[in-house]
Amino acid sequence: MATRSALLNVMFMAADKAARGLKRDFGEVENLQVSRKGPADFVSTADLKAEKTLKQELQKARPGYGLLMEESAEIPESDGSGRRWIVDPLDGTSNFLHGLPHFAISIALEEHGEIIAGLVYDPIKEDRFYAEKGQGAFHNDRRLRVSARHRLNECLVATGAPFAGKGDRPQFLDEIDAVMANTAGVRRWGAAALDLAYVAAGRFDGFWERGLSPWDYAAGLILVREAGGYICEMNGKSLTMASPSVLASNNAIHSDLMKLLRKPLSNQKA
Repeated sequence: MATRSALLNVMFMAADKAARGLKRDFGEVENLQVSRKGPADFVSTADLKAEKTLKQELQKARPGYGLLMEESAEIPESDGSGRRWIVDPLDGTSNFLHGLPHFAISIALEEHGEIIAGLVYDPIKEDRFYAEKGQGAFHNDRRLRVSARHRLNECLVATGAPFAGKGDRPQFLDEIDAVMANTAGVRRWGAAALDLAYVAAGRFDGFWERGLSPWDYAAGLILVREAGGYICEMNGKSLTMASPSVLASNNAIHSDLMKLLRKPLSNQKA
């Protein structure tokens, strides 16, 4: 994309400003004050500072847009545009707090229920994945396409695992057993926004996870679609900001991957 739209520029500038604080805090991660929201579900001072920065920057640029963020109360849209930002200031908080350099800022723009733009920014690797409806998906100004692999046994698939009593562990173990037996490997890297960006970039061939929140996958949704991939719920239904599960891949393996994941679920709800 030779020239970015005004909306993408707003997203880039907000993410860049928030990223400066995250990079500083990541360099001193052992000194961070950390509070617990629940088992293995942390919120750090870095997370809250990044959210505050993003909120200020996005509201300054588009004061009438709504705002849905992980740590704050939702702000409804007030200008009649039907638009709201959906933001995760730090996707991969546990990675961040353990000094693992794999986390991202995720910003999506929704219009009347449809995601029309998205940015996933990994500030440590300087990886910017972004897309706008009808304009394609990009990584640092290079056009993205999902992978062309069409045999599951050649494919690398990402997922997110239940932790600390959350989710349905037996169900997940059935799913991962089925995928491991039929693919080249499974990765669990702890940042769903980056997992979806990597599907868009062809680094992963597919991704599935249950129990995500809209800020985890909103930007990734448009990245995958604009890169030529397919994304839906695990049962094949259209993905919304209230969906209980996400399945994304290139088009060639999508139905095979869905069938594979549905086999262990014959007596369970998808």
